[in-house]
Amino acid sequence: MTTQRHPVDQELIEAATQVARTRCRGDNHTVAAAARARDGRIVTAVNAYHFTGGPCAELVVIGAAAAQGAYDLVTMVAVGDRERGVVPPCGRCRQALLDYFPTLEVIVGNGERRRAAPVADLLPESYVWADHQLDAD
Repeated sequence: MTTQRHPVDQELIEAATQVARTRCRGDNHTVAAAARARDGRIVTAVNAYHFTGGPCAELVVIGAAAAQGAYDLVTMVAVGDRERGVVPPCGRCRQALLDYFPTLEVIVGNGERRRAAPVADLLPESYVWADHQLDAD
């Protein structure tokens, strides 16, 4: 586990917070996420809650980023509606983020405890999907 502190991308937190304030309405959209691509672009999205387990905001950001040609995300944050602040990714999102972007940093915590953590640190002893695929010779 990495113990060094990583800088927190305040602009990214503000982008997610703004989307949460302006786009999260009712029970269907309660979390906003923002991700920074390697080229500096910021991509935002909201969750799509559904009783069948609709996608979290972090997963919607992955699709939105791909639709915009941003395939290399370097930092991500999720923010709850109603001024709930930074929300850590759920286990399913942690696994998907690790599989898609193994070097991704995820902003977690609030106040003095806010930090950017490598996604691998958020999912210790993780299953690495790529390690279990058959070689395509």
